[in-house]
Amino acid sequence: MSMIKNENEKGIFLITGIMASGKSTIAQLLSERMDKSVHVRGDVFRKMIVNGEVGMSGTPSDEALEQLRLRYKLAAYVADEYFKLGFNVVLQDVIIGPMLQDVVEYIQQGPLYVIVLSPSPDVVAAREASRQKKGYGALDIASLERVLQSETPRIGMWIDSSNLTPDETVDEILKRVYSEAEI
Repeated sequence: MSMIKNENEKGIFLITGIMASGKSTIAQLLSERMDKSVHVRGDVFRKMIVNGEVGMSGTPSDEALEQLRLRYKLAAYVADEYFKLGFNVVLQDVIIGPMLQDVVEYIQQGPLYVIVLSPSPDVVAAREASRQKKGYGALDIASLERVLQSETPRIGMWIDSSNLTPDETVDEILKRVYSEAEI
C-alpha cells in the first residue's frame, strides 16, 4: 500500500529517538508501506569500523564526536543518492541533541520529514530489558532522555509511542507526517 500523497511524490523520512525507542522497527514498517523504498540504517556505518572505534559516553571525546559526525554524513549521503534514483528513503539512527539540526543540513535532497519517537523512559527501559543485545553500554536511558527532551531541537513531528503498537505508530506517522514533519 503506497502512502505517498501522489504517485510522483517521494521523500526522505528521518526517524530518530533514543535507543530502544522503536526506530528500526518503525522505519522498516514505514518503508514497507511505500512502493519504491529503501531503509537506511545509520548504525551500519559505525559497525563497519573494524579497529579504532571510539564509543560515545556521557562526556564524549573529540574523536568519538568526529566518528559520530562521519556516520551521520555517510548516512545522509546514502539517503540523498537513493533519493536521486527515485527511492523513498527512510533513514533511522540515534540523532539527538544539537546534532539533529546538523543532520538535517547534511541531507541535500527533499522533501525531508523528521519523525522523533519519544516513548516514556519506562517503556524504553522495558524494551531494552527484553533485548538480547543491549545497546546502551556507557550511556544510560535517563541521560539520553534528558538530551532528547532538553537539548534536541523541537523540529519535525514528535510521537509518544508508549501506548501504540508498531503498526499503530506507523499509522499515526502516516496521518500526521505531511502536515507536521516537513523541514
